[in-house]
Amino acid sequence: MIRITDILEKIWEYNPEGDTDVIDRAYIYSAQVHDGQMRLSGEPYLSHPLEVADILADMRLDADSIAAALLHDVIEDTPATKEDIENMFGPSVAHIVSGVTKLSALPSTTKISQQAESLRKMILAMADDIRVVLIKLADRLHNMRTLNYHRSPKKQAGIAQETLDIYAPIAARLGIFWIKHELEEIAFYYTMRDEYERIHAMVNRAKDEKENYIQEVNEKLLKKMKEMDLTCDIKGRYKQHYSIYQKMMSQSLEFNEVYDIVAFRIILDSVPQCYAAMGAIHSLWKPIYYKIKDYIGNPKPNMYQSIHTTVVGPRGERVEIQIRTSDMDQIAESGIAAHWSYKEGTKVDESTGELFAWIRKLVENQENYNDPDEFLENVRIDLYPDEIYVFTPQGEIKILPKQATPVDFAYLIHTEVGAQCTGAKVNGKLVPLTQLLKTGDKVSIITTKDHNPSPDWLNFVKTVKAKTKIRAWINAQEKERSYSLGREMCEKTFRKKNQSFNALVKSGEMMRVAEIFGFKSVDDLIANVGFGKLTPLQVLSKAKPELEKQEEKKESIISKIVGRRKKKSTNGIIVEGLNDILVRFSKCCNPLPGDSIIGYITQGQGVTIHRKNCLNVMKMSDERQIEVQWSDNFTESYPASIKVRTDDRFGLLADIASVISKYKSNILIAKTETKETGVGLFYFTILVGSTDQLRKIMTDIRKVKKVMDVKRIVKND
Repeated sequence: MIRITDILEKIWEYNPEGDTDVIDRAYIYSAQVHDGQMRLSGEPYLSHPLEVADILADMRLDADSIAAALLHDVIEDTPATKEDIENMFGPSVAHIVSGVTKLSALPSTTKISQQAESLRKMILAMADDIRVVLIKLADRLHNMRTLNYHRSPKKQAGIAQETLDIYAPIAARLGIFWIKHELEEIAFYYTMRDEYERIHAMVNRAKDEKENYIQEVNEKLLKKMKEMDLTCDIKGRYKQHYSIYQKMMSQSLEFNEVYDIVAFRIILDSVPQCYAAMGAIHSLWKPIYYKIKDYIGNPKPNMYQSIHTTVVGPRGERVEIQIRTSDMDQIAESGIAAHWSYKEGTKVDESTGELFAWIRKLVENQENYNDPDEFLENVRIDLYPDEIYVFTPQGEIKILPKQATPVDFAYLIHTEVGAQCTGAKVNGKLVPLTQLLKTGDKVSIITTKDHNPSPDWLNFVKTVKAKTKIRAWINAQEKERSYSLGREMCEKTFRKKNQSFNALVKSGEMMRVAEIFGFKSVDDLIANVGFGKLTPLQVLSKAKPELEKQEEKKESIISKIVGRRKKKSTNGIIVEGLNDILVRFSKCCNPLPGDSIIGYITQGQGVTIHRKNCLNVMKMSDERQIEVQWSDNFTESYPASIKVRTDDRFGLLADIASVISKYKSNILIAKTETKETGVGLFYFTILVGSTDQLRKIMTDIRKVKKVMDVKRIVKND
């Protein structure tokens, strides 16, 4: 466990004259109020704030930040209040601690609502003191490092997914890439274990093959730099597993087609030396000109500076090389933390603050969203920085995200312009609404009165505003249709039970039922019946509980006469709030026990189960999604498809089949094909009980001689 003396020694090293008294007092107070509390790891709770403070000391932050790190959980987890912190440690420390504190005790809110409110509060606090988010990132980093102590795979996957969605992008926007990379690697392991292990196996195999190549490139670079009298450090590094996976997915590449698995970094003393080094490299190996990026002349919004060039190196292989000064290298790793050291005041300077205008944008946008799901999605969208600049017909500049379309532009102008958009002209020419805009485009929108948004627009719009307004219109239409259907269903069901639904509405009884289910009005209750999130019988049982007791009594008498009825199979799925509902599994993503899943309500056809990361889920109406989970006490086998990539050899199919058989899994389908290059592809559909069983099978297949890669496949991959 990290000791307070270890942290103080680090601070004295970078700030020998700093006042560490506030840190000593914060440590003593934190130890007192957390006394007796334990982590899931079995360590005293104090180990966590000490680890967080140590991470911040590595980032060379000021004394108030380190003290706030030691105290960051005391308001949430102990009787201490913000007033107590302010009285003992001053307003600066109290403000930071308050900003970091999560809202974990909100009444009558869901887990998602709590997450959204916590994030909303953090954004507001970080808008005027960036140290809030630096502590939050350090807090999340240590929690991810100890995620293995959570026993529930579902809990692990949920925390890891939130990290990928929110915290890793925030670290990237702040330019703190070492935290971003570590968060992504750990989260990748817990969200997509099979893909992580697949990439891990291929990287390890590649390392064995590339060690000599790395040494060869390194020696030639060093020799060339000496010839040019350029003193430098040269580092070769392997691309991270998650970065490799993202590149393979986004560009539809096989592992052996990812050329920058190994990249080189040259660290020099000055900017002129960086450009001289680039010229030297281009004289040594042929550059690929469209791959040259000068982030020294054009820094990224997060202050990142470097020259990137890709050349055709030894053996005809592409090599990516990054060239930067030592100061740029520090900023590339530390980002804003390099500008927020112990020397700074409590505010980010104006020039640095301008680089983080996106924080203010988040603060402005967050006020417009009541739905926590929508808010979280919009934060995720806003965390990605690429922007383009386009012109209105009057010459006014408008900023849009990269890959924005004329529909995004129309909604940026005005909500009604967006809704009534039927066409667009870019640089004077008619273009489809799906056209991707570029910096410098002049855009004009063609509108038609009384025109309405199209649900298809959600497939291509990029801005928060466009997505929000289109969804609001769709939800309003769906609610209207579902209200009519829900009322009809309730009237019919109530009539069968000799009850008048309309009379119960008029009497106010249905308002009481609506409140029981957590709705603000009877109309919302009826609409949710139409959506399929509630059944008319559930509504009736709350309105007339005596009827349910009569039914139970009747069933009891029948069961005594004819014997107990066999309970219906649930297919291993528990649907939130619904019993005996038809459940079927989607064929687009083939979910397995252990996958994170979501249900989609189809009127008259029950609930379809999808993996949460299924592409089709992204296009579904939020109103029709419902929480589902795997049953713990249900054993069944489900089909799963895998692709095995190999060098061909005699007996290979038999060896792979033997591995599958070892895990008592049946092969439903087996197909093979051999490419002209001699690469063999095997496609299997097998029956497994869980993702864990599938992962073990895939891991053992990777160990079979001549097997190059094993991948789980689904239709929408």
